[in-house]
Amino acid sequence: MEANEHGALTLVRMVGVILMIASVLEFGLYWAECSLHKPEPVHMEAVPVILRCLPALLGAVILVKSRAIAEWVADKLDL
Repeated sequence: MEANEHGALTLVRMVGVILMIASVLEFGLYWAECSLHKPEPVHMEAVPVILRCLPALLGAVILVKSRAIAEWVADKLDL
């Protein structure tokens, strides 16, 4: 693997991890918003939870397919 392809692979993996971290933080904020609601806590709904977990799923797919995506990025950018 050349240095350019290695850089593209690192970039793709970083994007996948950032998507997963952002999704976990967003889910945590939603949970805190529901549980700390005044005067009484609000129940968490399924649709907002699913929508907040989709980026984590996308990040996991990116991590699994990172080598193929990195090769595609390297070819597109002519690295």
